[in-house]
Amino acid sequence: MSEDKYTVWSNISTFLNLDDIDVSADKSHVLRVFICSVYILVCAAGLVGNLLVFLLLGTRQERKASRMNFFVLNLALTDLQFVLTLPFWAVDTVLDFSWPFGSTMCKMVLSVTVMNMYASVFFLTAMSVTRYLSLRSALKRTDAQSPRSDKWTCGAIWILATVVTLPTSIYSTVSHVSGENLCLLKFPGGQDWLAAYHIQKILVGFLVPISVVSVSYIKLLRVIRIRSMKTSNPKSISRVTKSVTIIVLSFFLCWMPNHAITLWSVLVKLNVANWDRSYYMAHTYVFPLTVCLAHANSCLNPVIYCLMRPNFRTKLRLLIHRHVSDI
Repeated sequence: MSEDKYTVWSNISTFLNLDDIDVSADKSHVLRVFICSVYILVCAAGLVGNLLVFLLLGTRQERKASRMNFFVLNLALTDLQFVLTLPFWAVDTVLDFSWPFGSTMCKMVLSVTVMNMYASVFFLTAMSVTRYLSLRSALKRTDAQSPRSDKWTCGAIWILATVVTLPTSIYSTVSHVSGENLCLLKFPGGQDWLAAYHIQKILVGFLVPISVVSVSYIKLLRVIRIRSMKTSNPKSISRVTKSVTIIVLSFFLCWMPNHAITLWSVLVKLNVANWDRSYYMAHTYVFPLTVCLAHANSCLNPVIYCLMRPNFRTKLRLLIHRHVSDI
């Protein structure tokens, strides 16, 4: 197996570590059709969900009604940009992982995909911290952060997401391999640089954010539990506990399998683990499914953060009722 074929799966999305599966060894038509179908479904669901968020929360009044709405709108924006890249990967998959859109589009689509993956995770993290700080400030009757500080925070998140995406923007390219055009990352340092790239992804895109999210929500639940005990309102803690559990679990379950196999590939690249049949089978059959699961997180975000809120559900019902009545 040639080294270029070793990196063939990065034409789907290199940041998800699709760079080390030998697709030529197993051109599974069923698997490709399934991946393409999931991309199309996630794209459709993400478009509908995120556009609804903009429609219902994008007014000036709604942005001022809650600090969290401003973060939700930025999260919807990054998820919307992310799902718009999925049709490109769907076409690429249908063509048996051969990139038909040229080098410029390869660099653009890969960069947008990676940047919005990071931005989405960063906004989820910022929302968890903001939620805790807002509740603590309210209970202590102190001033919370101003709307201007929220704008600075969101601006910093977009800048940080752009910075950590720079390696993708610089080294993504189309390579001609075995008669196919592959959109992939081509580092001058070979496997060591690729391993470092994936370590950054695991740390910055998963381990650090999930740690911050978990600590923030644990503190949030602790404050609510103490407050509920004083006010004899167990329903409050039950409702928030359910919401927090769904948020943390969805983030963890959607991304953990992908990052786990990514870590395995890093160990293989660094010769800490061996390339064997179990590794090959995991990357050939399991890893594509973890990619689909990670992509699905982009259409789950607006559902979790909006549909779980009673006022949002009420507005959505009114919107649907209004359109049904017009018909």
